Amino acid sequence: MGGIAHALNLAFGMFWEILWALILGFALSATVQAVVSKSEMTRLLPDDSPRSLAIACGLGAASSSCSYAAVALARSIFRKGANFTAAMAFEFASTNLVIELGIILALLIGWQFTVAEFAGGILMVVLLASLFRLFLTPRLVEMARRQAERGLVGSMEGHAEMEMSVTEGPILSRITSPKGFTAISHYFAMDWHAIWKDIVGGLLIAGALAAWVP
Repeated sequence: MGGIAHALNLAFGMFWEILWALILGFALSATVQAVVSKSEMTRLLPDDSPRSLAIACGLGAASSSCSYAAVALARSIFRKGANFTAAMAFEFASTNLVIELGIILALLIGWQFTVAEFAGGILMVVLLASLFRLFLTPRLVEMARRQAERGLVGSMEGHAEMEMSVTEGPILSRITSPKGFTAISHYFAMDWHAIWKDIVGGLLIAGALAAWVP
């Protein structure tokens, strides 16, 4: 029992250390989702130009770090007209360039790993865009669109299809308005719901390894 208690204590210690980063990251993600609608995201990602890919990476970095939600959101904006390559860049960035994960890496194992994560994420997007330009044909994109339009339901489709974004007025007024505050709180709660199992599982495994592996 002593070993289990020690492992749980280490897991809780790690959770306490990274809690502020998780709250900050999810709050930022919720704010972006609340003020940037999926229709606006679609408008910002019309092609696979460097500008569109950079915007996709920026939006992805500020979005939820849940891979299921990333896939669902990428499919949603692709169905609404976003460029396929840009949508995939958004998906990659949502899991490999996420701000809160970078902070957590820096806190737990060092800033070098944060730099490596972001450098690797950018490299992945560049390689993805380059390969798509070489091998992705309009026929394949149309096949992907038909598959997306089938509406197969995944575990995070409700998150992806829900639209509570505030689109009227300056960004600051959207954030501080009652409707904006409500939208931010809902997105914040949904992001926690999407990823809490991964967080708990990862911390328990990390605590066990730290306690039991020499």
